[in-house]
Amino acid sequence: MTVIILLLLPLLGALVTLLFKGANAKTVALLFGLAELAVAATFLSQFIPDATTQFGVDFEWIASAGVHFKAGIDGISMVMVLLTTLLVPIIILSTFKHDYKNPAVFYALILFMQAGLLLVFTALDGFLFYVGWEAALIPIYFICALWGGGDRIRINIKFFIYTFAGSLFMLLGLIYLYTQNPAHNYDIQAFYHLHLSAYKQSFVFWAFFLAFAIKMPLFPFHTWQPDTYTESPTGGTMMLSGIMLKMGIYGVIRWLIPVSPAAFAQWGPVAIVLAVIGIVYASLIAFNQKDGKRLIAYSSIAHVGLIAAGIFAWDIQGIQGALIQSLNHGINIVGLFFVMDIISRRLNTRDIDQMGGIAKLAPQFAIMFLIIVLGTAALPLTNGFIGEFLLLNGIYQYNIFLSAVAGLTIIFCAVYMLRMYKKIMQGETNALTAVFTDITGSEKIVLGIICTLIIVIGVYPQCILHLSEASVHHLIEQVNQNKLTSVK
Repeated sequence: MTVIILLLLPLLGALVTLLFKGANAKTVALLFGLAELAVAATFLSQFIPDATTQFGVDFEWIASAGVHFKAGIDGISMVMVLLTTLLVPIIILSTFKHDYKNPAVFYALILFMQAGLLLVFTALDGFLFYVGWEAALIPIYFICALWGGGDRIRINIKFFIYTFAGSLFMLLGLIYLYTQNPAHNYDIQAFYHLHLSAYKQSFVFWAFFLAFAIKMPLFPFHTWQPDTYTESPTGGTMMLSGIMLKMGIYGVIRWLIPVSPAAFAQWGPVAIVLAVIGIVYASLIAFNQKDGKRLIAYSSIAHVGLIAAGIFAWDIQGIQGALIQSLNHGINIVGLFFVMDIISRRLNTRDIDQMGGIAKLAPQFAIMFLIIVLGTAALPLTNGFIGEFLLLNGIYQYNIFLSAVAGLTIIFCAVYMLRMYKKIMQGETNALTAVFTDITGSEKIVLGIICTLIIVIGVYPQCILHLSEASVHHLIEQVNQNKLTSVK
């Protein structure tokens, strides 16, 4: 088996889904999402957790430009593949209570987006990575523009400008690396071994950094995110927050730091300070949010800031923490946005100040919502704990002061998340919430799966950590060696 199967199946699913109408389209899309998960599970069962790249494919694509269709999976990629293939069927199932206009197009775009995301996470050719990057962006533009809220056009234009600008900088960086490569190709290993001067690497560093910082998003490049998350349909918001922002995280680990190690040594401290500022900044803004969806959006910025800080600390604990927390963040944020979708569909509002007493009317919903909140707040024995522990450990080894400031995210998150839960679920019911009903059908299945993952990963995180450990060790050693041999 090669990774080409993983890349082609969602594209086939998108084309087949377009042939169906109404509820049949969502059912077909879910079946293809589950089939893709089964393929990923097969890869996982055959995966050897060492530093090698497995299930690879490599053939000339555009020979005159030195472009190869080269892709494969190592331990770092495997975590991202699991994230993508696990969340897509969950996201599709979570939309079953919605009646979208032109559902075949909506679900086909989700599957097409999945193919682009997987290409990003498996590409070993810079040009191919860029193709996947852009291919994943195109569907979300249309999802936001066609099924978003009342202010979707203005917000989507802002989103487009930010992401297009970032993509342009990254393309310039890739072309520059190509011109500096004697082999005149975009092979990732060739880029790793270029040993450019620190001055030349600085150009590459900032070209890539801007693209990845916008995508995560990292302070101060985050301003597109709250509006886009709020105005997008819930399925689109889940794809953006649960999976797409991980393209930036993965890009920093796989491309930014390894291809510009000397520049990273120079500019890494600036990046980690921006990440820590974003943690505090986003958390403070989250305190004052009345719109539940917007509160969760700012919470996401804070948590991603911690992940980014762990990466820029560049040690085994930080990178391992970033990878497992990317998976955990995807699970938890999808759960939170789905909870808010359930509430807004029943009450026609997201204003948390208008709510209260729902736990009395929906005890199953209350329990599952609480588990997701506790996982997000990193309670021990939930999935969020091990990720944040490793991240803070990695940052601590880099700088004690930055670790102390970054650690505020645990306190801040606990405060605004538990306060949100209290306002929504506890207290007395009112005229608005008195008609709230408990979860049923697909809602119960989705929340049940998410809560199970939160607990299982929290109790036994080694099932994820062992996948990437060898690859992370190898990459760190390679980068550290390249720092020493870079031309001054």
